[in-house]
Amino acid sequence: MSEKLTQIKKEMQKVIVGQEEMINSLLIGLLCEGHILLEGVPGLAKTTTVNTLAKALGLEFKRVQFTPDLLPSDIIGTEIYDPKSNEFKVKRGPIFTNLLLADEINRAPAKVQSALLEAMQERQVTIADETFKIQRPFLTLATQNPIEQEGAYQLPEAQLDRFMLKIVVGYNTKEEEIEIVTRIAEGKFEEINNVASAEDLAKLQKEVKNVHIDEELKNYIVNLIFATREPENYGLAHYKEYIQYGASPRASINLFLASKAYAYLREKDHVTPVDIASMCKDVLRHRVIMSYEAEAEGITSDEFIEKVLEAVPLP
Repeated sequence: MSEKLTQIKKEMQKVIVGQEEMINSLLIGLLCEGHILLEGVPGLAKTTTVNTLAKALGLEFKRVQFTPDLLPSDIIGTEIYDPKSNEFKVKRGPIFTNLLLADEINRAPAKVQSALLEAMQERQVTIADETFKIQRPFLTLATQNPIEQEGAYQLPEAQLDRFMLKIVVGYNTKEEEIEIVTRIAEGKFEEINNVASAEDLAKLQKEVKNVHIDEELKNYIVNLIFATREPENYGLAHYKEYIQYGASPRASINLFLASKAYAYLREKDHVTPVDIASMCKDVLRHRVIMSYEAEAEGITSDEFIEKVLEAVPLP
């Protein structure tokens, strides 16, 4: 089944130039049924990437542009009155899909963010007195503008914790950008083929669960998480004042799952310390909350996670 992943990546690369980390992250999210938060400036092909993935898998895709005047009912749906039948009927919102792009999630107020994130966690929504299950596979890809931009609401830490991965999307290289400009100028747009199905995805998810991870590596994962909570016990006492909150138990679970998926992407049947270290920043950067002292001195969560990886002994 790993050949299917290769086919999916090839289809996506027909449209997406570079951005391999973003593509791999989407695939890891699908394999683990985990939601992803992408942070980056506009114009980095985030929407196009999700749309292309949906076409390659034959899945339903919907996009919601988050704005300050958005209402929760615009996401999950609402009851509407039908004058012909003299009854109220449920109109389902865009959350009833396979791949949902929540574009610029931090442009909407907290009530709307909560409506989406509750559905992400429970995979169900309640409209009036009726509860509706959201079909699987279901993946939310939320994009977020960098914090320093104006007109944005910062996502609360408890809500951030529900995202499996947070990916910081950077600019393309010069060579990649030349390729992008050339494709646009010459109109070289290849058609995306449907190379897999929801059934294939279910088989892939099952194979990922069978990837072996040694007991020592499980301890290594938990030690990495505990080092964010108790840095003084891992030779990082200097950083204790810079950490407001360490990573939650969800971090341990998601690092465990993401490491298995990353190993599977590399066509391996077992997890190595390299797989765990490779996923560490993406899993932890939005879960480790830095203090005001850290912000004042310009110390980021990514920098602290690097120190944790250096301090925790390899198994």
